[in-house]
Amino acid sequence: MRADARKNREQLLAVAGTAITEQGVDVSLRDIARRADVGLATLLRHFPTREALLDALLRASFDELTAEADALERASEPGDALVLWLRDCVAWTTEYRGVTVLMAAAIDDTESALHASCVSLRAAGARLLARAQSAGAARTDIDGAGLFALVAALAWLGDQPSLAPRAGHLFDLITSAILTREESGHVEAGRRSGGRG
Repeated sequence: MRADARKNREQLLAVAGTAITEQGVDVSLRDIARRADVGLATLLRHFPTREALLDALLRASFDELTAEADALERASEPGDALVLWLRDCVAWTTEYRGVTVLMAAAIDDTESALHASCVSLRAAGARLLARAQSAGAARTDIDGAGLFALVAALAWLGDQPSLAPRAGHLFDLITSAILTREESGHVEAGRRSGGRG
């Protein structure tokens, strides 16, 4: 890739990240191109579809969340690892307004540019959940697909101005319902003492 093309691509991704944070995933591609000071044709050469742009923009975050799940699996107690990862995953999906709708659709659409990244992310959460279930730290009547749906639901709450102030409390209620009573108390104690969970 030529230096000027690489510069345009990086500029488009930077502008797209800001625009989606401000306006949501339905922001106009033409507006992104204008704010990046390039033509729409230039944007479409780099990213032929909205999903291709989102995949390029979000892939690094998907990869970070997947890597975080791997690290937590090795270093944290099963219940704590699950809650810490869920908290970070929900916070990230809330940052990009409307992304959860696309993620939920991409899971079932193998043609989607976001499909592989979303499947990997769901699998990372499912591994943490299965580990917590095996340790007796989480209830067994939820699977990875259900966990992914909860992330989407919690992120949706964070997107709603009238509900966002309740999102943290509702997150705590939901995670305490997933965890066994003993494990839930352990995470709650960690939160009161200043821990992330």
